[in-house]
Amino acid sequence: MTPPTNDDTTGITTDTTTDGNTDTPGITGLGVVIGSTDSAALIAWYRAALEPLGARWAEHLLIVGPGAIIGFDERDDVADKAAEPGRQLINLTVRDIRAAEKHLNTLGVTWVRPVEDTGDGWFFSTIVDPVGNYLQILQGPGTP
Repeated sequence: MTPPTNDDTTGITTDTTTDGNTDTPGITGLGVVIGSTDSAALIAWYRAALEPLGARWAEHLLIVGPGAIIGFDERDDVADKAAEPGRQLINLTVRDIRAAEKHLNTLGVTWVRPVEDTGDGWFFSTIVDPVGNYLQILQGPGTP
C-alpha cells in the first residue's frame, strides 16, 4: 500500500493499494426512503415491480443492489401524491431493460418516458409509482 494522500479539493485522505484500488472512508452504500400516507400499498407495488427484476425484500426494505436499498416510511406530514415528481428520481440499472419493460407492462405502469435507446449503449425510461414518484429504469453499455 502506498502512503495516504490528501485530495486538496475535498480534504479526504485515501489509501491506494498496490492493485490501484482506492480505499475511501465512510460511504458503503446508498439508501432512499419513500414517505407515504399508505406505505403498505406502496411496499406491495414496489415489491411486485422490483422483486422479479432481482430486488430482495429484507424485513422493512428492498435491497436493490450491493449497498443500495429502498426503504418505506408511513408518514402523516406528506401529501397523498408527490407534488413535484421530477424533483427527485430513483434510478435503477437493470441487465435487460426490454425484459424489465415487459414485466412492468404486466403491472399496467404509467410510462412517463418509454424505453428509449439514447445511444452509446444506453437505454433510459421513466415510470411513475402509485404516489407519483418517478422511477427511472436504465441499462448501460456493458451492464453485467
